[in-house]
Amino acid sequence: MAESLAPIDSGLQAEEIKVTAGKRRAAALSELPDKVHTWPYLVRAEFIAGCVLILGLLIWSITIDAPMEEPANPTKTPNPSKAPWYFLGLQEMLVYFDPWFAGVVAPSLIIVGLMVIPYVDINPKGNGYYTWKERKFAMGTFLFGFLALWCVQIVIGVFFRGPGWNFFLPGAYWDPHKVVAMTNVDLPYLLGARTEIGQMLVGMALVGAYFSLIPAVWWLLRDRPWMRELGAVRYGIVSFLFFTELGIVVKMVLRWTLAVKYIMVVPNVINI
Repeated sequence: MAESLAPIDSGLQAEEIKVTAGKRRAAALSELPDKVHTWPYLVRAEFIAGCVLILGLLIWSITIDAPMEEPANPTKTPNPSKAPWYFLGLQEMLVYFDPWFAGVVAPSLIIVGLMVIPYVDINPKGNGYYTWKERKFAMGTFLFGFLALWCVQIVIGVFFRGPGWNFFLPGAYWDPHKVVAMTNVDLPYLLGARTEIGQMLVGMALVGAYFSLIPAVWWLLRDRPWMRELGAVRYGIVSFLFFTELGIVVKMVLRWTLAVKYIMVVPNVINI
């Protein structure tokens, strides 16, 4: 009889130990303050991270040779003529878009998008801390725009663009006499439109159909609690910026795969 009760007693003791430990942890957590001072808790960590970054840059600058080029010569234009590295993303976008879009519209949308974030982001989760689990869409959209539309373009412009702004693989010889035949065509032409008016109408229809997904998504998800909380105006702003960001990538993929120059062409007005 005593042998049969021994496992039960040991199980009860283990359960009591777990309950006691849980109560102790809860009591310890309840004693922690809800807020802590920025100094020294945050500033100390940032200072250490800054020291590590400076040390890494120092080692990098010592080990990698970066000699100065010859003085600027107004009679000799370098090939390729590249902007500073932080602007190479915009210069790389000139391969896929007209200057008015790559140099004016896209940077303006970036600035406006950053300005409206405090007014359209109504999700209180993540304030004061970082969380991927609770903010997948917000953080994913930012990382996609920052990495795919900025950092990747800079890397391509620095390491893969050579003379004539031609594409060179790493380690390949940068031949200044390399000539690449450009066979880019407009997407309406690939779809069968041959007249100028026909290509314009087809292009406008394609762009209109793409952005018509914005109200379509609203109609499908209008009864969701988070959609009702977001509201039509905020949804319109967020979705327009998101679809524009995604459309840039779509245009780049079309150029890489189908050699598409423009999706919509309105002569003497606008080309996209």
